[in-house]
Amino acid sequence: MYVAAIPNRNSPPAILLRESYREGARVRNRTLANLSHWPAAKIEALRALLRGKPVAASTLALEQSFEIERSLPHGHVAAVLGTLKRLGLDRLLEAKTRARPRDLVLAMLIERVIAPHSKLATARALTQATQASTLGELLELGAQVDEDDLYEAMDWLLTRQPEMETALAKRHLGEGSLVLYDVSSTYFEGRSCPLARLGHSRDGQRDRPQIVFGLMTNAAGCPVAVEVFEGNTGDPKTLAPQIAKLRARFGLKRIVLVGDRGMITDARIEAELAPVEGLDWITALRAPVIAALVNEGSLQLSLFDRRDLAEIASPEFPNERLIVCKNPLLAEDRSRKRKELLEATERALEQIAAATRRAKRALRGKDRIALRVGKVLDRHKVGKHFRLTIAGTRFAYARDEAGIAREAALDGIYVIRTSVAPSALSAAQAVRSYKRLAEVERAFRSLKSVDLHIRPIFHHKAERVRAHVFLCMLAHYVEWHMRERLKALLFDEEEKRGAEASRNSVVAKAQRSARTLAKIQTKRTPEGLPVHSFRTLLQDLATLTQNRIVPKISGVQPFEMLATATAVQQRAFELLGVSPRL
Repeated sequence: MYVAAIPNRNSPPAILLRESYREGARVRNRTLANLSHWPAAKIEALRALLRGKPVAASTLALEQSFEIERSLPHGHVAAVLGTLKRLGLDRLLEAKTRARPRDLVLAMLIERVIAPHSKLATARALTQATQASTLGELLELGAQVDEDDLYEAMDWLLTRQPEMETALAKRHLGEGSLVLYDVSSTYFEGRSCPLARLGHSRDGQRDRPQIVFGLMTNAAGCPVAVEVFEGNTGDPKTLAPQIAKLRARFGLKRIVLVGDRGMITDARIEAELAPVEGLDWITALRAPVIAALVNEGSLQLSLFDRRDLAEIASPEFPNERLIVCKNPLLAEDRSRKRKELLEATERALEQIAAATRRAKRALRGKDRIALRVGKVLDRHKVGKHFRLTIAGTRFAYARDEAGIAREAALDGIYVIRTSVAPSALSAAQAVRSYKRLAEVERAFRSLKSVDLHIRPIFHHKAERVRAHVFLCMLAHYVEWHMRERLKALLFDEEEKRGAEASRNSVVAKAQRSARTLAKIQTKRTPEGLPVHSFRTLLQDLATLTQNRIVPKISGVQPFEMLATATAVQQRAFELLGVSPRL
């Protein structure tokens, strides 16, 4: 801010309190107040105060001439809303004319990024009397927002999902694109939703009903589409709708679908993938199939004496490529984990054996002993490595050392299975493509726990659950693009693709770049700014407040003024390519 004297023809100059700000590459100014009626001494005192010069004690009363009526967190809202507009999501949401449901959806999406809460808490944060930020004002939502408004907006959003996903697919997918697809589940609060079913819980909540949702991304992990299924739907059964979506709705004739070994199975390949012209796939083999390849001689373990990747063929997989990899670090990790699980299982089994030998109240009965043994084996999943003897009065166990040795020989070995021709994708590229499924796993972590908190779900209507999941996907879409631009201020790897290209082998563990290691060690960027996680950077941006200043001077109207941005905040907005003044 500064005090400017503006010539006024034959009248005395107008004395204005002004503020300069940057909008893109241009510097703009705006007038905050007209101070022409102030005494000259007071004007000079204010000018000195704004320049940071000492002010005489007699002029300290100037501080009492202004009052901050309200101060709202603003910077994080400006960063997310600005990114959303830069990405054009606001335009994708519009039907023919701007409508209130569209603005409410934008508000829920932004709130999901900056402070994920229930719809009731979100409504309170947007209501003028209880607002938690400048978001409600920026979107002109009015004085009152309640949860019913938000539910109606969610219903409206669901009708826009097909069109929006198609638009995102046009942006991020093309003919011959690599498409990553995986599923996850999350638990549900209550039992009245038709989608909620008891099923496999990836969250460890076995007693809660689940929903299953499948996420589709491009090769870099940018989300494109999401679909919700009943909680007892198996992973492979979700594949057919995605193929139909890619082919019919998105209009893609040639794609390479990447899915894990539990998703793209023999049955799915035969029934749903192989018959579709132009549809190739990349997946991996399960451990029993790898063991069968060793037994039949198609896979020779001596292949890995001098290399960690080889391409083999097997009559069991005609017209397909099998790329065998061995990762020593993965082998070491699996060996350690097996040892720990075996030891934990032995301790639990020994307690059962001791219970059958004790003098008082000994454990008796073959069924009772077997029930307790089954619970132990189910806990650690290594029952195949033990030989058990269960009788009415005794119980004994021993390790199956031969079976353990056979499994240990395959530690660190995995096999990529693909239909893509070598001319289109080399063996190393096929392995790298499969390993990109880790990007979808990162998306699930962000959606479910780290940032967006998609769980637990409280909505009772199936349509609301689908809308909630789609809303969270759109929030992740915005966050993904923000992370890509903010890497210089985050602990994230900045030179990911370069690091991949510089690796000696695609099988070896990815190494962080020297720049990223320096950020982690010093907690500072090369420019000396503090390094953040995405969440703490949003918290830092939130301290850039918008303040309502009320002058206690006759004739001077209240005005809004932003706090001065810190160096970190200025750098964040530069990286995002947006302005805090929306």
